Amino acid sequence: MVTIDMSRITRELDNLNLPPSDLVVGIGEGGIVPAVLVADRLKVDLRILRINYRDPDHKPRYKEPKLLGDGVKIPSSAQTILLVDDVSVTGKTLELAQKLLAKVEVTTLVFKGSADMVLLPGIEECVHWPWSQKYATME
Repeated sequence: MVTIDMSRITRELDNLNLPPSDLVVGIGEGGIVPAVLVADRLKVDLRILRINYRDPDHKPRYKEPKLLGDGVKIPSSAQTILLVDDVSVTGKTLELAQKLLAKVEVTTLVFKGSADMVLLPGIEECVHWPWSQKYATME
């Protein structure tokens, strides 16, 4: 396991050339905090698309990723979307999200794994994110 601190994440985000986007869509649960950080940098609205594939121990929970709930309402003014998740291992969650967002141009961004854009390329190990409750400790 590798621990990534918030200063490294913000530094890497500062160095990443984010594409102009009308809206950021985060994949919940893991992509919520990364999407908030990216939407803040781009100064655009944020929506959360609740798709689940893995359990808290990162093992597949279902055969395929599942949409939980009704999806998201995309404003008609949104022509370009930056789709954000924390990690993409198989790409299946991003694929489902892209199908659900098929009417607009979508660029994918993950903090670790495979996508159009990757914040921390080359990291193979599991990551302890600074916002992860599972790894948070109280002193």
